[in-house]
Parts: sequence; structure tokens; C-alpha cells
Amino acid sequence: MNSRERVLSALARSGYDRIPVHHEGTPEVDAILRKHLQVADDLELALKLGDDYRNINGEYIGPERKRFPDGSVEGLWGERYNDIPYGDGIGTYPEAVYLPFAEIDDVAQLRGYPFPTADWFDFSSIPEQCTRYADYAIVFGGAGSLDFMNSIARCRGVEKVLFDVATEDPVYQYLIEKRFEFFYGVAERALQAANGQITILHCGEDLGSQRGPIISMGSFNRLFAPYYQHYFELAHRYGARSMMHVCGSTRFFIPRLIELGLDILDVVQVAAEGMELAGLKRDFGRDLAFCGSMCVQSILPFGSLEDVIRETRFRMELFHDGGLVLGPTHAIQVYTPLENILAMYRTAGSLTED
Repeated sequence: MNSRERVLSALARSGYDRIPVHHEGTPEVDAILRKHLQVADDLELALKLGDDYRNINGEYIGPERKRFPDGSVEGLWGERYNDIPYGDGIGTYPEAVYLPFAEIDDVAQLRGYPFPTADWFDFSSIPEQCTRYADYAIVFGGAGSLDFMNSIARCRGVEKVLFDVATEDPVYQYLIEKRFEFFYGVAERALQAANGQITILHCGEDLGSQRGPIISMGSFNRLFAPYYQHYFELAHRYGARSMMHVCGSTRFFIPRLIELGLDILDVVQVAAEGMELAGLKRDFGRDLAFCGSMCVQSILPFGSLEDVIRETRFRMELFHDGGLVLGPTHAIQVYTPLENILAMYRTAGSLTED
């Protein structure tokens, strides 16, 4: 089987030659892996680890993204990011350091704002990218697509967005509409250009904390559900599967996400309340496939080699006919032992070591 066949067979629950895998690591982790495996770049690393996904993108041709004296870089929505060190400088994460919508309290203040559009991207290279990766499961989009709470918080502030959800603030609803228009337009043009070759359309929303849902079902249904349903329908119209990155304890939302048309739940944060993997498969595995599930909070960073091998084998046995793309529950963090990372892919049978 090639990667595309393997992933499609897994999604159809019709068996495979090995469990499909997807890798995600922080830049620091990927640098360690490249050095150890003696590969030059991230594409070679994906080949070596046996990653069955390949992401494609349109080319950005929009207004120049500004860089500021403090080193921060402008995002698509006017927010600014800087690399913030953590762990005594062991790694960095890009964090929002300027929030353009933090003080906006009237929709009229946003009239004429230069919101991004699909016209800021050139999709002419999409067919060539699809040809290049024809043997792989081709993914378009990512965790930041749609992402109405997490990403708007990077433009408005976390606390303010939580109040926005609770009060259904008109400014927030306007920003949701603008995000949906942008990401729907970008995805539609990519799907049209790909002509049926995109396997998975990816989006995201962090709906859960470690202990339970962040918001109520009522808020989800009123503010977000119609947009996700339209997005999932768009994927299906072009022959793609819908995949949603959802962190935290999200069992509460899974039946509703299935109703809306979700095909693959990405991340599967098994350390969170109610996210035990066998239970998720038992209750939802007929209608929903999973991606991730190898915990970056416990087993991968703090487990023994034997723990990692046992947990990987458990997933291979539990999903012996399909239903899971094995991978980490988020980007593998820099303090994770190299041996544990390699053991996961080696046990899965994806790691090429010659």
C-alpha cells in the first residue's frame, strides 16, 4: 500500500499493511530528529518517519507582512507575533504580542478594516503539488483554520473572547463571520484547483479544558455549529474527508460534531477527562475516525521505552482494522526523550532506519 491507500483504507475500516501515522513536533524536536536520522529537511524527515500525510498550500501573494522593531511579525489579521522563550531558553513559541481588536466594542469600528481574503493567495501550484504527493494522503488547512475562539483570542485576548462567547457579543460574531468567509473561500479555491485530489480538509477549535468543555452546547450551536457544518459539507462536496483539531476534554461535543459531518477527530487528548481511547472507539468509532492519541503530556515525555511500546501496540490492536491515524496529541515537546519518539514510529512499523 502507498500512504494514500493506507489512510483511505484506515478511514474505511477495511484493514491495512500497517497503521497509518502522522508526525508533528516543535521546531526544536524536529531539528533533533533531523540530526539523529541524518536528513536535511522536514520533507526528508517525514519520509524517514513514514508520515502518511502531506500538506499542500496556496502561495501567499497578499500585502507584505510587516516586521517591527521589537522583532514581532504581522499576522494575517493585523495581530503581531514574537518568539517567546520557555524552559530557560530550551525552546520558543510564537505568541501574540499585539491584539488589534482588543479595544473594539462596536462593529462600526471594523468597517473598512483590511481583513484577509482568498485573493491574497495564488492556487495555481495546487495541481502540481497534488501530482507530487499523489501517493500520500493530501491535507489542506490546519488547526488554525476557522478556530473561532483560539485564533480570535490572539487578536482580542483570551479573557475577552470568553466573555464574548458568554454574551454573544456582536463584535465577536462579526469577527467569526469574517474568519469563516476567509477560510471557506481559501478552502473552496484549493479544492477546486485540486480537482478531487485533496484527501482531508483540516480545521480546528479548542473546545475543551483538561477537565471538561470550555463552553456550553447552546453557545456552540448558536455561534459555531452552522459554520462548521458548511465547512464539512464543502469538504464532502469535493470528495474530501473533514478533520477537526480539538484539544481537551471534548467527548461532550462528539455526537454533535458527527451530526454536523465530522469524519476525523484530530488530537484525541487522552489525558483529558472522558477521553479514554477504548471508550471513544466503543461509543463513536462506527461514525468517527481518530488522529493522534499518543500523549505529549504523559507517555511520550515521561513514560519509559516499554510504556511507549505498550501504548503504541495497544492502539494497533484496538484499531486493527482501521479508524486511527497514529500520532502525538499535539506537537511533541522539546523535553521528550528521542528514544521514546523513535520507539513510537518504530513500533508502528513506519520508521525507515536503513
